[in-house]
Amino acid sequence: MFVDQVNVFVKSGDGGNGMVAFRREKYVPNGGPAGGDGGKGGDVIFEVEEGLRTLMDFRYNRHYKAPRGENGMSKNMHGRNTDPLVVKVPPGTMVTDASTGKLIADLVAHGQRAVIARGGRGGRGNSRFATPANPAPELAENGEPGEEKEITLELKLLADVGLVGFPSVGKSTLLSVVSAAKPKIAEYHFTTLSPNLGVVETEDSRSFVMADLPGLIEGAHEGVGLGHQFLRHIERTRVIVHVIDMSGLEGRDPYDDFLKINEELRQYNLRLTERPQLIVANKMDIPGAEEHLNEFKEKVGDYPIFPTSAITKSGVRDLLFEIANLLEHTPEFPLNEPEEAEDQEKRVLYKHEAEQQPFELSREDDGTFVVTGAKIERLFKMTDFSRDESIRRFSQQMRKMGIDQALRERGAEDGDIVRILQYEFEFIE
Repeated sequence: MFVDQVNVFVKSGDGGNGMVAFRREKYVPNGGPAGGDGGKGGDVIFEVEEGLRTLMDFRYNRHYKAPRGENGMSKNMHGRNTDPLVVKVPPGTMVTDASTGKLIADLVAHGQRAVIARGGRGGRGNSRFATPANPAPELAENGEPGEEKEITLELKLLADVGLVGFPSVGKSTLLSVVSAAKPKIAEYHFTTLSPNLGVVETEDSRSFVMADLPGLIEGAHEGVGLGHQFLRHIERTRVIVHVIDMSGLEGRDPYDDFLKINEELRQYNLRLTERPQLIVANKMDIPGAEEHLNEFKEKVGDYPIFPTSAITKSGVRDLLFEIANLLEHTPEFPLNEPEEAEDQEKRVLYKHEAEQQPFELSREDDGTFVVTGAKIERLFKMTDFSRDESIRRFSQQMRKMGIDQALRERGAEDGDIVRILQYEFEFIE
């Protein structure tokens, strides 16, 4: 089964907890704090493996969690940093954040890596909090929580040439003739249910990768037929080969087919119109095809047309030479335009953005005050509530953030319940 789009959940490792410990060695008076820091949690890294062709593995395993860092130890020993979780993906995989739609990584080259979720840092041990005023603190941090996110993996095949056209125009037959690929061929529509790749070599030893995409029909960009599932795969191609049935056996007008397919490409992604396009007038061995070709040439204009017959292989040699010539001077079309390095060096952009609120305060129907926000929740998770000093430190952090004052302004009184995450506290004036 060919799988080219899937949603998965990733979570990097939490940092290890810092430790509260003291030196108790003979002949060492006033040993002081000796709690070590926790280790860093593991990153979730995606790496390109050229041997993979689909996202099938992600269909059965949709959760990827990296291990957490090792806790700190006594004698100021640092916990071990955890190795990253490396997940293999096929070349051509685009990783986007499912909630925001923002592109995280575009992975195309073998061995290319991208950090999808960064591991949390380790919590600090009590030796980090020693001060002249408090030389023996019983205070340590828990590890920072790792990042977790829902991501979308989308595979866009890496092919130099893409074959497009209506069903049953001979795309699969053409690919089987010019390469060693063995696509399914039959006398009914939508024989091809997934893209097929083949390596083509010309007589002068030039080679390129050709993709046979499932047949498109009118309305494909809106989800009609099968082609809409695979239009994404043509986005990376540098040359489009438009295969048209000139025999007229299907009862369609070749010029009308040409207009409809190009309109579908334009509606799906306007940038597809920038690619050079060759027209393959296929099935020229069938009687009546020559008359249809003459009418087609009068209407189509300046497009290069190659009369061929995939069955008899006539015209195929000239077609392959022209494709190879086009590829030599056709640049790649990046899916995301990178900014030029020179422009980045010359231009400095200053933006005025409102400071993000560190917390939000709401109230439920039962009178409970709910405090939410990434910053306050992160501090909460890194606090060790089993120690009084840690609790006092967290209370001071809340006071500095303005949460106490915000609760008073919302009418909080002694004994009211305040909730952070799933934990509840009493508000004390």
